[in-house]
Amino acid sequence: MPKKRTRDIEKVYSVKKFAEKLRRLADALEAEERFRIQVAGTRVSIPADVEISIEHERGDGEEEIEFQLKWTY
Repeated sequence: MPKKRTRDIEKVYSVKKFAEKLRRLADALEAEERFRIQVAGTRVSIPADVEISIEHERGDGEEEIEFQLKWTY
């Protein structure tokens, strides 16, 4: 299998679209099923046994929450 290229992108969604994606993700996680999503034109398949964390950052007058899903390929 060819090695995957390094990639780092960010996509901004409306509240409605983000909520739809979170609902689909939650349903897949609860059903212990693979989750598929398209981000900036690339399809990503997330395994059912993904590692999930939530990160909070604060600085320079801003705060940020990141929902992170990590897995090996």
